[in-house]
Amino acid sequence: MDLSRRRMRLYLEFLLFISLFQVLFIGPAVIAQTTNDGLRQRHSEGYCAMYDICGNRSDGKVLNCPYGSQAVKPDELLSSKIQSLCPTITGNVCCTEAQFATLRTQVQQAIPFLVGCPACLRNFLNLFCELSCSPNQSLFINVTSVAKVKNNLTVDGIDFYITDAFGEGLYESCKDVKFGTMNTRALEFIGSGAKNFKEWFAFIGRQAGLNLPGSPYAIQFQPTAPESSGMKPMNVSTYSCGDVSLGCSCGDCPSSPVCSNTAPPLSHKGATCSVRIGFLKAKCVDLSLAILYVVLVSMFFGWGLFHWTRKRSRSFRMKPFLSTADGGASHSISRQNAENLPMQRLEDANQSSTGVQLSFVQGYISNFYRKYGLWVARNPTLVLSLSVGMILLLCLGLIHFKVETRPEKLWVGPGSKAAEEKRFFDSHLAPFYRIQQLILATIPDALHDKSPSIVTEENIKLLFEIQKRIDGIRANYSGSMISFTDICMKPMGQDCATQSVIQYFKMDPSYDADDRLEHVKYCFQHYTSADSCMSAFKAPLDPSTVLGGFSGSNYSEASAFIVTYPVNNALDKEGNETQKAVAWEKAFIQLAKDELLPMVQSKNLTFSFSSESSIEEELKRESTADAITILVLLGLSGVLLVMLSVLGSVGFFSAIGVKSTLIIMEVIPFLVLAVGVDNMCILVHAVKRQPLDLPLEGRISNALVEVGPSITLASLSEVLAFAVGSFIPMPACRVFSMFAALAVLLDFLLQVTAFVSLIVFDFLRAEGRRVDCFPCIKVASTDAGSKKGVGGRKPGLLARYMKEVHAPILNIWGVKLLVVSAFVAFALASIALSTRTEPGLDQKIVLPRDSYLQGYFNNVSEYLRIGPPLYFVVKNYNYSSDSIDTSQLCSISQCNSDSLLNEIARASLTPESSYIAKPAASWLDDFLVWISPEAFGCCRKFTNGSYCPPDDQPPCCAANDSPCGLSAACKDCTTCFHHSDLHSGRPSAAQFKEKLPWFLNALPSADCSKGGHGAYTSSVELKGYENGVIQASSFRTYHTPLNKQIDYVNSLRAARQFTSRVSDSLKMEIFPYSVFYMFFEQYLDIWRTALINLTIAIGAVFIVCLVITCSLWSSAIILLVLAMIVVDLMGVMAILGIQLNAVSVVNLVMSVGIAVEFCVHITHAFSVSSGSKDERVKEALGTMGSSVFSGITLTKLVGVLVLCFSRTEVFVVYYFQMYLALVLLGFLHGLVFLPVVLSMFGPPSRCVQVEKQEGRPPVSTQP
Repeated sequence: MDLSRRRMRLYLEFLLFISLFQVLFIGPAVIAQTTNDGLRQRHSEGYCAMYDICGNRSDGKVLNCPYGSQAVKPDELLSSKIQSLCPTITGNVCCTEAQFATLRTQVQQAIPFLVGCPACLRNFLNLFCELSCSPNQSLFINVTSVAKVKNNLTVDGIDFYITDAFGEGLYESCKDVKFGTMNTRALEFIGSGAKNFKEWFAFIGRQAGLNLPGSPYAIQFQPTAPESSGMKPMNVSTYSCGDVSLGCSCGDCPSSPVCSNTAPPLSHKGATCSVRIGFLKAKCVDLSLAILYVVLVSMFFGWGLFHWTRKRSRSFRMKPFLSTADGGASHSISRQNAENLPMQRLEDANQSSTGVQLSFVQGYISNFYRKYGLWVARNPTLVLSLSVGMILLLCLGLIHFKVETRPEKLWVGPGSKAAEEKRFFDSHLAPFYRIQQLILATIPDALHDKSPSIVTEENIKLLFEIQKRIDGIRANYSGSMISFTDICMKPMGQDCATQSVIQYFKMDPSYDADDRLEHVKYCFQHYTSADSCMSAFKAPLDPSTVLGGFSGSNYSEASAFIVTYPVNNALDKEGNETQKAVAWEKAFIQLAKDELLPMVQSKNLTFSFSSESSIEEELKRESTADAITILVLLGLSGVLLVMLSVLGSVGFFSAIGVKSTLIIMEVIPFLVLAVGVDNMCILVHAVKRQPLDLPLEGRISNALVEVGPSITLASLSEVLAFAVGSFIPMPACRVFSMFAALAVLLDFLLQVTAFVSLIVFDFLRAEGRRVDCFPCIKVASTDAGSKKGVGGRKPGLLARYMKEVHAPILNIWGVKLLVVSAFVAFALASIALSTRTEPGLDQKIVLPRDSYLQGYFNNVSEYLRIGPPLYFVVKNYNYSSDSIDTSQLCSISQCNSDSLLNEIARASLTPESSYIAKPAASWLDDFLVWISPEAFGCCRKFTNGSYCPPDDQPPCCAANDSPCGLSAACKDCTTCFHHSDLHSGRPSAAQFKEKLPWFLNALPSADCSKGGHGAYTSSVELKGYENGVIQASSFRTYHTPLNKQIDYVNSLRAARQFTSRVSDSLKMEIFPYSVFYMFFEQYLDIWRTALINLTIAIGAVFIVCLVITCSLWSSAIILLVLAMIVVDLMGVMAILGIQLNAVSVVNLVMSVGIAVEFCVHITHAFSVSSGSKDERVKEALGTMGSSVFSGITLTKLVGVLVLCFSRTEVFVVYYFQMYLALVLLGFLHGLVFLPVVLSMFGPPSRCVQVEKQEGRPPVSTQP
């Protein structure tokens, strides 16, 4: 799209230059004669085939005479002029001074294209010098037809005999020469993209009609002459582009020996290690893990068999002794277990003979909860009032509630290197323009599954109608009406640089074209050379920027039109210029929805569209899209405390100025519901397990003592894991983690305060025989009710299943081996699968499912054939003649072979690894060519020293379409420099400083295509350049088409590696910049970020467990299970195709905290149970298994399942799918794998024998 920044109006006139280039190229015939009678041609040395001028065309171009006169000796002045341009022409010549002046005037159009490669330029000039002025012209030129113009005969056709060796040498020296301004080969402009010298010659010799580019007569290039004619082909020596004396740069001559010795660019892609086994090809990591699994399973089964055999033998020998000695104790323990007495309470029971030896921290927490439980039970109203009041105080911060929807503020960290580079680029050069885009595409044929071509007459008319609607948009901004022309990008200061197929018609529906379809197809092939195909903004329009869905260069097969509207951007995002653009963009989107969409669809075409502000506007709409879902389901759930904790968290951060995000608004309520309600269920179950003979405050106190430490451990682990997520650099995820951590903390505090108070009130209601939900209504007392009371139920069905069915099955030795083998297998498989997880975050997922941008992003991936612009930015370029910076940057002759631009050109030869599509457009190369004495039509000055434009620009030429001749206004203009004024062809610091502004303000034209205005206006920062240092400059190229998220990540990585290598080599500060870099920078080290944060989170949970339990054994088992859950979750991500990004990293980190609940309660119950390990597992599952399943698993499922109703794919993929997988994995590990591990490798019991205490008073029942 940067092609629009170039005014190339008369590149196409190069073909007209061909017709004037040689004075023998004659205008249209009035009377054509196909015989040579009367021409009296003589084909011998020293004779001409054409000499002097015999007329003019109707457009003013001169016509030569077909007379075979003898070559003439020129005067000394003319001879020196001819020698300066044609050093191979000596002695007599076949051209007059007027003919040579015409030759010199026209040749200057080609020089700017080729002057960067002296060998190519020399060969090219030799071709036309020999053709125009050679003294032996008649030996290789034969006039085959003539025409009469004003009674004078003029040449109408010739045969040009030239050897294939010369043609091959000419083409080989020029085929790779770049025209930097357009990021393409020079042959695209002066040879119509010729693939060999024969095609180039055919292009030059093609006959064209009046006022059309090309030769006005047929030129037949022949390799051999008839033997009887006495003629012989022209065979002047050619120069190789690798010639030392006329050497070209590596970018213009990759085959040069100097360049071939340069190391190729390093690929960022490392070789993938793989092993082939028969017909199977496996990755090395997969094979290694498979071998490791076989070894581990073999060792484990061997150990298991040995242990089982040894245990069975010992059991057989000790059975009689165990039956008599331990029967009483076992009976006592089982009887106590049957009564469901909590182990902590055994310390207080006078009849108990065993107790629990708690760690110091656990003992302190238990004592705290014992006293706290008594106090809450006695003061429920005060506790409830204080806790709710504190939360409501935090909610006052909601008055400052704001939602952040700007993408750069959501997904880019403040310390981002790419963000810093973007700020530098925007402030020193120019902000990248705003893009509005339409994509029209044909519908694939159902039978052949191939889309038909969209290039039809009817569809071109449709584009004109769409453009008419776009031009009619008027957006209201502060009372003024804004149109597209008010905000569009105008590189030449007049016309908008709209990228559309109708630019081939000058954006004019009344453009005179006999056949629009044929005209468009013609322009697809000749867009660089045909004046009729030039855009309205005076620059060539590359078809690949306005067409899509084609292969190679088969533009006519394109199945999509791509219309792009570049709009000026501004640094101040809140300023008037930006707000004007945003106002217009909103009107543009509304027009596309209301009018353009149905209009295009009625033509049986698909239609997608986007504006620069579309993503931000869709995020704003998304933030309220699921509000009804949130409110209704939370209201139905009745979990008021969860809502209060979320509101308190949002209120607190809003008060301190932290903006909320859509993730917070939609996910945190359900997430807190999932991680918070389970603790409430565990508390209720614990209270119900207490014996009814205790008073209510005793039951509350004992329940808190029983489950308080494990709830505290689980909650602190969750808060810590969420808090670790705040170290993620992506703002949206960091803010989400902060909000979630505080919400979970507040929810835990409300659980042990307000919820415990509500439990007290509920039990008082039940004991007062009041109806639930209607406490004012009492019911009659019954004996059964008074005896049984609240909480006096027998163990439920789930508890009995866990103790009597689930636990016995897991205690079977064979089942244990299978369980461990299966879980280890899945863990190792998950490690292998996780290596296939790609980094990235598909932007389609972030948007609502019904967003119009969904179709747009699909079409961008499918149809675009050119990638995003890529800029290589150079800081502090020292342009003084004493510095070597110029040679280290440029790519023309005398530049270093390893210069920046040569390295870019070399990297573009391997686009599959470098992701660089083409060589860079170089303002420096074009500037050095522009001031070169060879480009005598470019840098010129008046006698007073001021800038003189080329002869085809005002004031040298009238500002209209009339032909330009020699103007009196510019007849005294001279070139800026002679060769003697430059040092080795390079300007001094003073000359550079003086002429650089001239170059950047010079308009390109046919006489000098190297003018920098438009193409390079924003490529160089002139602020402070007078000191000899240019603080910032850029060189533009393009990435290859990027269709996947991994392509964007790899392209950024490749560009960073490239510039790092070149910067180190050149000792210059260079960085790459593209508009998408700051959004994808995080993925360069996303694996490192993920592993570090997971390590910190798991390590933090391990430390918390170790501090509270003071058991390295228990903490290590919890650590193992947590690590396996996280690894398995990463494997599920690979299976589901979930990408690794900041959102999924936060989820993985938080899964550590959530998974703790599945482990810590079972582990704690196991550690405070007595008996053998199998018995303790059975007791732990009987006591806490049902709570883990119903209070944790089911409640989390309810909270997570709600997210599947979200209208936004990001919540379905990254929250519903990931958290559903987490809940299922946590359930399986907590209730299947963990019990098996504990039964085999569990820590010793904390139960110890204690002496009977007679005088210990019972728990008081008084308030």
